[in-house]
Amino acid sequence: MRENADNFAGKTIAVTRIVTGIFFLFFAEYKVAGPAWAYGGFEKWIRGYVDGNMPVGFYKPVLVDFALVHPVLCARIVAFGELAIGLSLVLGLLVRPASIAGAVLMINMALATWFAPGHDAPAWQYIGANLDHLPLLLLFAIFFATRAGEVWGVDGLRRSRQPKT
Repeated sequence: MRENADNFAGKTIAVTRIVTGIFFLFFAEYKVAGPAWAYGGFEKWIRGYVDGNMPVGFYKPVLVDFALVHPVLCARIVAFGELAIGLSLVLGLLVRPASIAGAVLMINMALATWFAPGHDAPAWQYIGANLDHLPLLLLFAIFFATRAGEVWGVDGLRRSRQPKT
């Protein structure tokens, strides 16, 4: 009975991993395929966060002094990072490193937009305003902790081919 439950859980996590990867491929597609994201789109988003006084205090200088100074570089890092995360999750290849990268991306997004509801809003509104970042952060933690690439993924094939010691 326990083996069936473990098998079902592994497959459920694998499906969740693959679907999350497809989401990231959609996120990356327009950013990688055309010039609009790298040459204006990214900077517009970041400037909106900064001008709207959304970032957590210690994070605002990262956006102002780095992201807005190097918008094309940062836009490409985000675009190709999302593409790499998406491919990794769909293929089940290097899922643990991709999960770390995804978690870092989601933490950055949450820090950049934390105060979207305003600085005097009730605490629950900050969580609510970040419902597109925090659940993904938790999924990346699950993918990392469960070695999610080992069911229906290249990570599992690689592990099964390693000599047993």
